[in-house]
Amino acid sequence: MFANALKSISSTPINSNYTISPNLTSTAGPWKIYPAKKKSTGKECSVFVFDKKSLDAHTNGLSRSSAAAFKRVAEEVVERLKKEASSLAKFRHPGILEIVEPVEETRGGGLQFATEAVTASLASVLKEKDDQEKHGGVGGRSSRYVTEDADGTRRRRELEIDELEIQKGLLQVSKALEFLHDNAGLVHGNLTPDAILINAKSDWKISGLSFCSPPDNSDKPTSFQPISLSEVLHLDNRLPRTVQMNLDYTSPDFVLDNNLTTSADMYSLGLLCVALYNSPHRSPLECNSSLSAYKRHFQSSQGVPTPTNNFLSSRALPKELERHVLPRLVTRRPAQRMTAKEFQQSEYFDNILISTIRFLDAFPAKTPNEKSQFLRGLIKVLPSFPKAVMEKKVLPALLEELKDRDLISLILHNVFKIIELLPSGRRAFADRVRPSLKEIFVTNAKQPQEKDAARDAGLMIVIEQLPVIAENCSGKEFKDDILPVIFICLESPTPTLVDAALRSLPTVLPVLDFSTIKNELFPVVAAIFSKTNSLAIKVRGLQAFVTLCGGSSDPLANDDGLDGFGTERKKTSSSTALDKFTMQEKIVPLIKVIKTKEPAVMMAALNVLRVVGNVADADFVAMDILPILWHMSLGPLLDLKQFQTFMDLIKTLSRRVEDEQTRKLSDLGGGAPAATSSAANDDFMSFGAIAGSSLDATIGASEDDFERLVKGNSGGGASSSSNPLDAGWEQMGASPSIISPGLGGGGAGKATTPTPAFSWSTPAVPAASPAAANQFGAVKAQHQPGFRTVTPDLASFQALSPTTTQFSQPLQPMTSPPAQAQPPAASIGWGSTASTSAAANPWPSSSAASTPSISQQPPLSAFGSMSLGQQQQPKASPSSFSLPPPPGGGSSGSGGFSLAPPPGATSHQRPQMMSGSSSFGGGMPGASNGLNRSTSGLGGAGMSIGGMMKTMNSNNGMEMGMGMGMMNNGAAGGGMSMGSMMGQIQPQQQQQQQQTASKSGLDKYASLL
Repeated sequence: MFANALKSISSTPINSNYTISPNLTSTAGPWKIYPAKKKSTGKECSVFVFDKKSLDAHTNGLSRSSAAAFKRVAEEVVERLKKEASSLAKFRHPGILEIVEPVEETRGGGLQFATEAVTASLASVLKEKDDQEKHGGVGGRSSRYVTEDADGTRRRRELEIDELEIQKGLLQVSKALEFLHDNAGLVHGNLTPDAILINAKSDWKISGLSFCSPPDNSDKPTSFQPISLSEVLHLDNRLPRTVQMNLDYTSPDFVLDNNLTTSADMYSLGLLCVALYNSPHRSPLECNSSLSAYKRHFQSSQGVPTPTNNFLSSRALPKELERHVLPRLVTRRPAQRMTAKEFQQSEYFDNILISTIRFLDAFPAKTPNEKSQFLRGLIKVLPSFPKAVMEKKVLPALLEELKDRDLISLILHNVFKIIELLPSGRRAFADRVRPSLKEIFVTNAKQPQEKDAARDAGLMIVIEQLPVIAENCSGKEFKDDILPVIFICLESPTPTLVDAALRSLPTVLPVLDFSTIKNELFPVVAAIFSKTNSLAIKVRGLQAFVTLCGGSSDPLANDDGLDGFGTERKKTSSSTALDKFTMQEKIVPLIKVIKTKEPAVMMAALNVLRVVGNVADADFVAMDILPILWHMSLGPLLDLKQFQTFMDLIKTLSRRVEDEQTRKLSDLGGGAPAATSSAANDDFMSFGAIAGSSLDATIGASEDDFERLVKGNSGGGASSSSNPLDAGWEQMGASPSIISPGLGGGGAGKATTPTPAFSWSTPAVPAASPAAANQFGAVKAQHQPGFRTVTPDLASFQALSPTTTQFSQPLQPMTSPPAQAQPPAASIGWGSTASTSAAANPWPSSSAASTPSISQQPPLSAFGSMSLGQQQQPKASPSSFSLPPPPGGGSSGSGGFSLAPPPGATSHQRPQMMSGSSSFGGGMPGASNGLNRSTSGLGGAGMSIGGMMKTMNSNNGMEMGMGMGMMNNGAAGGGMSMGSMMGQIQPQQQQQQQQTASKSGLDKYASLL
């Protein structure tokens, strides 16, 4: 059917300029209504189409004469319908359907015209209500008409006919009748449900002016030709009922009295009121287009609607309508009927809701004071309105008044209230409210620098209602239409508006995507924070940073930001929080350059750093965030509680840095021992010796060369030493060079390092140490690669606790009883107590005439023979160091080293000390006999054993010296040295040696000999 209709109108301008939907909206008498949009503007409208073929369908079976007569009748019908469309174009009234495009003929002889957007006709709505009631009430059966939304969504038409909707519609119809009767001087003539159309705003509009005519005896000038009642009342069964007068709503004035008066329309209005409440929704006068049936109704009082029979309604009528209105409308006498104006003032419309609608209809004519008072009270009345009335009547009326800038804030209050109340608020907001907001605040906005109090008030309402907006629009719609409004608020010169916009971020962020937040919203907030001179905006900007970083969105109770730190708040999703890079590289630098010391700003910055610190890297926290916190915590205006809050955060972040760094080092170290790691890290502290500060025996002259130099024997052959101790001690290349402390008791607790010297050199005597006069040290400088020193690690050696030794008391010569010879010991007992016999080995001096014969045991010079940490059973006279007795000797010393007694000496002789002899450890009451672990920065310990034996010549005898010492590097410790000398010099040779020593300058060396 629609395809045929489109073919018939395919060549008309309406089809060229409008896009017509194939979905039928409704029907109104002979007209079919289709939704359409104007191609140039996109404005919605409706196209009324009449197909002439609907008349030709009744010509089948007619004779030629009858067919010709019917053709003339059909042409009259088309002319009448054309009159209806052209008559609408002559009126401009809110209660009369508005024409957009005039009526046009199509190639097939049909008609079409375009009007304002129409939802349905009253007849179709009442028919749908009947179908719903017949199939189970409301919701039992959906509408058979489909409507299409602006976004292309197709849905079933939703219409409600409730008490208020009826009252509102009847009021609007009565106003249109008043206009026709009083101003146009016309009678409608066929006021039926098909003649009333409902537009998109739910307003009832009058149409169907096919039988419109001036009343009888009218003196008002008009272009309408009067109709002949006899002709229009002569119903032709060959024609559809929709193109003929409907007798069910016709006044008896037409049928019985043949009078064409305006009161006839009021009688039809009364019948329409009854049909609206009747069930089914039909007129109480049903005659099926039969004049005889119509006349029979008035032949009996029971067939005529009266108050006694409830106006032939199957349902109860409203009391005000039944008692005060219908008796003055549905009456046989035209003079008793009320006029259209009196109908509007009847008690039937005396309620607050109808009065509100009336005020809205007359809103443009009201004074500014009346408008503001009305809008302030409207928000209290809105919950009482039906949802359809609010959406289709009240909401559009309010949005139209947004052009009055002084009323923007009051109007928006009511608009958002309606959106909250409507179950279909999302659709209403998208179709009506959102485009209006964008047009007012963005499209027609002034420069942001210009202050406009009324506009700022409206923007404040929008910011306050952002939760409602976010619930009723999608993310894309919010970004395209609402986010620009928020930017205008943020850039406004009004601080209150900026503050409100910053506080709204917790509502805005969940609607936007991450890219929009980072690239569009955050730069604006950062710019406001940087440029503002207001402390309040500074604090609010910092709170906005907290929200943008995913922190708490709840506003703090106090401006100083001290409340609620311990409470857990719900965080926004990760998709609404800024990334770590933006926090570290954008937000923290902004906080770092804050100059004010105001506590409120400091505490707000603390909240930002708290959130960033939980996300940022540990090194960034240590290098950037913690310095800022320390700097702020020392602000002069902070009180104790605020300072403690800073310290709590500093401790928390510091603990996090410590934990992560500890974990990292543990993972990298692999659990290496602390001692080893410490020693390895301290290797770089070993600087080595300075060139020229130590003597190296491998470089330069040998000892024999030096001896020949100081003695003046340039050509004498060097006598090689046959003492096996020389080769043994000098081969210990692994032992570091250690200077043996002096034998005197005063050097026991010293930590100073003696100056390196040869064993035969004259040592320097410190002035503050008298005991050092007897000091004898030996230095063996050894060549080391580079400047590092190889130091034996004594950390693994057990502590040595020597018992009483023979060196604890001054050495006194004594006579020892004969004892069994002990086998010579081949090792040095460093950590063990060496036991000796009850009597010490006597060392008598040889006489001048005796020739000494020294028997020596070759010592072991390897450290592998050392026995450390071993305990032996103590004997009568324990000794850590001793010289083994000669083979067959009567001495019982069990020490590692011993010298054989001179021949001829007995154990009962008391040795006499000569000038060339030396004592072992004499005068050292406080000397320590243990090994002390090193505590120096080098982390190592040193031990040196030096021994030197020299044989001047075979005739001059033999001299032997041996020194042992221990010292701590850089720390106070105990030292122990032992020197032993033994020589037997012939009287005639001793004097010569003393003279030679004095000539060579080694007087101190000679005195020790």
